[in-house]
Amino acid sequence: MTFSASEGFARELDADDPLRDFRDKFHLPLGKDGKPVIYFAGNSLGLMPKSAKQIVDQELDDWATLGVDAHLNAAMPWYSYHETFREPTARLVGAKPNEVICMNSLTVNLHLMMATFYRPTKSRFSILMEDPAFPSDTYAIKTQIVHHGLKPENTLLLAQPSDREFTVPTECIVDLIESNADQLALVLLGGVNFFTGQLFDIRTIAIAAQKHGIIVGIDLAHAIGNVPLFLHDWNVDFAVWCSYKYLNAGPGAVAGAFVHERHSGNIELPRFGGWFGNDPNTRFRMQLEPEFIPVASADRWQVSNPPILSMAPLRASLPIFEEAGGMESLRQKSVKLTSYLQFLLESEPEEQSKRKHRLITPGNPSERGCQLSILVQEHPKELFGKLESAGVKCDFREPNVIRVAPTPLYNTFHEVWRFAKILVDHE
Repeated sequence: MTFSASEGFARELDADDPLRDFRDKFHLPLGKDGKPVIYFAGNSLGLMPKSAKQIVDQELDDWATLGVDAHLNAAMPWYSYHETFREPTARLVGAKPNEVICMNSLTVNLHLMMATFYRPTKSRFSILMEDPAFPSDTYAIKTQIVHHGLKPENTLLLAQPSDREFTVPTECIVDLIESNADQLALVLLGGVNFFTGQLFDIRTIAIAAQKHGIIVGIDLAHAIGNVPLFLHDWNVDFAVWCSYKYLNAGPGAVAGAFVHERHSGNIELPRFGGWFGNDPNTRFRMQLEPEFIPVASADRWQVSNPPILSMAPLRASLPIFEEAGGMESLRQKSVKLTSYLQFLLESEPEEQSKRKHRLITPGNPSERGCQLSILVQEHPKELFGKLESAGVKCDFREPNVIRVAPTPLYNTFHEVWRFAKILVDHE
């Protein structure tokens, strides 16, 4: 598509946008002027669906009027609450319904998955991850390594960008796998890197690892609800995610996990058990049948009963994805939004040498999600402050990167145009 830098062109794109009405399904934060801010922070916390309050209030009302009986008699019974999300979540990650479970928080789920799938031996003990990875992932992985009596400095293998680059080409990751295959026990990457917005070629990486018998796990925190995923077909062993970013389920919302169905029937796999991972037919026969009988699905990794109040907003957000036509439809708009922003920030190439910013996110839309990361070469915090003062909500990553994420469910092309104008005018 041929873009134009005129404001009229941005408005034309919005007028032709088949998803334009979905913006009205969300509460838009207001600035000091009483007008909606340009909210490009969905990669940190998605906006609140307008229907979420009514759904959460229903759970509070059921608690107030039914008490313990709400487990079976609520409008949406609490006992089976997690089952509500099985099919829509499976569609979002490209899985079979029995391969997904909504539970816990992301890092808790990562620890649970590693307890099962990271089983180091004397010969195979290393973990391959990208650098930089999200800090919580790094903390979890390093502590798992120490838990097994190993040292992170001898165990972690980092896929790092080359000098003056910020992304890691797929072929470099594959080369690392090939050259370290004898010692690698686990490849654990973010589906979309939190810092650069790079979308990794998960399928190619999984094939490269698994031909050597290496387990593959993916952190989908910045990928679910952002890009199309096909975890089952890609043969990924496990994945984890949160739901407060692109899934718009609110702060502290329930997270989720995927375990490929080839593992769910393997009773030899070690795991941490809890009563909601137990066979529901014997779950409440605690004194008569105290032995753990794991459910033959991803549910067997569920250790606790569903956290109703942190799950409820998903009942508001997931139907919006369904109504919008799923990830393929959202992806089309996302690619157009980021490509338009890229055009506005990189047009007039003769002026590039004078500009004080550059994109560090891959220029190819197929290699990124919603997020564009902008490296600011002079006075980055000052520029970020000016963006905030102008009514832009994005975020800053040390030492000099501003992350912006125009999100297809609620952001507009005119907002992209306004952001680019504010950024360039303040340089």
